[in-house]
Amino acid sequence: MKKTQWLGYVLAAGLLVSTVAAASVRYKPFILGHEAPGSETMTQVVAATRQALMANGFHVVGQYVPFRRTTIVCATYPEMLNAAAHAKNGGFGAVERISITKVHGSWQVSYVNPDYLAVAYGLSPLPQTDAALKGALGAKKIFGSRRGLTRDELKPGNYHYALFMPYFNNVDHVRRFPNHAAAVNTIRANLMKHVATTTFVYEVNVPGTRKPTTVFGFGIKSGRGGDHHILRLIDVHRYRGYAYLPYEMMVVGRRVIALRPRFRIAVNFPDTAMMGSHGFMNIISAPGAIRKVMKEVAGRS
Repeated sequence: MKKTQWLGYVLAAGLLVSTVAAASVRYKPFILGHEAPGSETMTQVVAATRQALMANGFHVVGQYVPFRRTTIVCATYPEMLNAAAHAKNGGFGAVERISITKVHGSWQVSYVNPDYLAVAYGLSPLPQTDAALKGALGAKKIFGSRRGLTRDELKPGNYHYALFMPYFNNVDHVRRFPNHAAAVNTIRANLMKHVATTTFVYEVNVPGTRKPTTVFGFGIKSGRGGDHHILRLIDVHRYRGYAYLPYEMMVVGRRVIALRPRFRIAVNFPDTAMMGSHGFMNIISAPGAIRKVMKEVAGRS
């Protein structure tokens, strides 16, 4: 066998092994960074979390308290914004979500797994974001799914919870405005007024997009689409995926769009059963309630 032919076989075999290895990687939605002592106050843990994020290159854009003993902190990172600008509907992945919640006597500081987010939302890989989060908050445990999902199972166009359920790109078209500024001003004003029991969390412009793009993060205080109503029924595990919150609406040009709630809930809690005491049937009216809130915030009755 010629040396060049042998070398070709070796390279092909290596490529095959790498491809198989990549295909076998499984992704889970959340990472428990660390657990802080329960003797600390929520204010102390939140302050330490914000400081650690900023020291590692994040820009904190907002926070809120969706329910008792829980704070959600939201932050951007240059790599995330760049990836968001170059992917279809990528702005939904422009902001990292971190939850601080007290469970069984200690504070869980958890965040959305950037590897999971990148695959599910069709973004380019986020290794710098991942490293910065681990440096800021730690990485004690990856959780949110028992086995996890492969890249092919999770990526846009493939992942949906069940037959007839929406995919990532099946977005809701909430409203069309005369221009971008009118849309942004309306949503901002309505969130500030707490229309439909909402809480304003953040407003982020995504630079480098073809059309002006602004993402809003907001909480829902009450009703069947309320933050606590949903999570108390489906998220009852030892490690809490409260970094599922807040929700997003995105203004792209003059259009207001949002991920369909059925997709967004399912992709964050992929192991949740359809039936049972903590199954999706217990929140069957939540997606419609969330969409109704979004329409009201966009000024559409």
